Amino acid sequence: MSGEDQSTQRENAGVGEATGTSQVAKAALLVMGAFLFSRLLGLLRDVLIARHFATSPELAAYVAAFRIPDLLFVLVAGGALASAFIPTFATYQARGDVEGGWRLTCAVATWLALIVGLLATATAILAPWLVARVLAPGFPPHLQALTASLMRLMLVSTLLFSLSGLVMGVLHAHRRFLFPALAPAFYNVGIIVGVLALAPKWGVYGLAAGVVAGAMAHLGVQLPELWRLRPHLSLSLGLRDPNVADGVREVVRLMAPRVAGLAVVQVNFIVTTVLASFLDPRALPSLDYAWRIMLLPQGIFALAVATAAFPTFAAQAARLELATMRRTFTVILRSVLFLTLPASVGLAVLREPLVALLFQRGAFDASSTEAVAWALLFYAPGLVGHAVVEITARAFYALRDTLTPVLVGSGAMAANIALSLLLLPRFGSPSDMARGAHGALALANTVATTLEMVVLLWLLHRRLRPLITFELVGSLLRLGGATALMGSVLVVTSQVAVLHGWPTLARGATGIVLGAGLYAGAAWLLGADELRMVYRLLARRPATSSAGGEAC
Repeated sequence: MSGEDQSTQRENAGVGEATGTSQVAKAALLVMGAFLFSRLLGLLRDVLIARHFATSPELAAYVAAFRIPDLLFVLVAGGALASAFIPTFATYQARGDVEGGWRLTCAVATWLALIVGLLATATAILAPWLVARVLAPGFPPHLQALTASLMRLMLVSTLLFSLSGLVMGVLHAHRRFLFPALAPAFYNVGIIVGVLALAPKWGVYGLAAGVVAGAMAHLGVQLPELWRLRPHLSLSLGLRDPNVADGVREVVRLMAPRVAGLAVVQVNFIVTTVLASFLDPRALPSLDYAWRIMLLPQGIFALAVATAAFPTFAAQAARLELATMRRTFTVILRSVLFLTLPASVGLAVLREPLVALLFQRGAFDASSTEAVAWALLFYAPGLVGHAVVEITARAFYALRDTLTPVLVGSGAMAANIALSLLLLPRFGSPSDMARGAHGALALANTVATTLEMVVLLWLLHRRLRPLITFELVGSLLRLGGATALMGSVLVVTSQVAVLHGWPTLARGATGIVLGAGLYAGAAWLLGADELRMVYRLLARRPATSSAGGEAC
């Protein structure tokens, strides 16, 4: 190969890398803004729920009732469907078979409605048995009956979410991210309406009705964007069309391991619910509030980036541009670590003023704050693990390897269950919510997720070698040093604020501003260039490349 050809090849590789990372960055920025809006509405939703229900047994029944409908949605649709549908649909697009892609969509939608409808009906019939024998055996009988009734009502949302998840996959495949990213915000609006308008009259049933209304809004907000694509829709199972039947089989083949992986995650939730049902009734709502607080930065940062990155990963892997994919992944990983490391430490150190600031009003008193803050202390360190797993798992899906994340996740599930059983007897009285046994369940989840992150990164390193480089390790050490400095100062200043009797609002606001300033300054002094890297990434004008896709 001539020197000129080599130079051209390097330039094309650079253009491909620039296009890929710029597409991800710009799409991630758009999705991040929508996710931020959704998370803020979700935060308002949780504030209103806390004011009305606090950590009451009725809310425990609602949280437990949500597990089975959520399990059905995740197993049949949810992320499993998207991770299998998008690469398959992209194959139809790549060969110019637009009509075949829409026929595939119709067939998948028909199968989805049929399977979810049958499963939801069977679950509604078996709801009392499922609650008493599987989900919440530790609940008293009246609470089990309430849980079964709420579950039957919320099963309606499962079918709506399943169809909405397919529409979301179609829009993501066309790199239309805005309305799918806004869908969770409309879901939260439905629940907020349920809390404000229905809960005062119907109690916790009003909250469950809000879930169904939110699921309708989740689907409805995406339909106008779907119509803009001028889809060719019909009701068909695709059995008589070999082209479509092959596509459906490919979706099922790719889904199977991903379904198993998501089942592992849901089993973790169910195991936590089962074990918490034997503790104080306030334990399950306290864990749920703490989990949602931890998910706030995870959803804004990691989930937004992972959602935007997956189509780009899939396109790069399909073109066998593994070097470009590796560089894109490294940039994304460093950015996620830059944002989640300080957020994790900040949540742990400022847990009590944050919980009080968010929720302590109405029925949510100081004892509820202590219970949630105790769980948050052990959930917060797991933020980094949850964020990195989101990114890393999607890299495997793009490589059409859905089995590896399942196997690793299964090991993490086993570790979570074993650690939960091991730690529960060592975490104090089940009725002591300020320093209670529910903290053991949060800690077990954090340790298991961190182990899952480490193993997935190592295995991806072997696939995209060299992924773990001295440059990445050096970046992690600089970010870790900046985070440690920030955390140390926050611990000292928090203790001083408590001794001087500062009000909760002042403690929380001061801690957030001080922590952000300290982290940014320390990162700059230590030479961490992630801020400049993200700025350059977002400011870069995407180049046009024959190998590149449509810029976002």
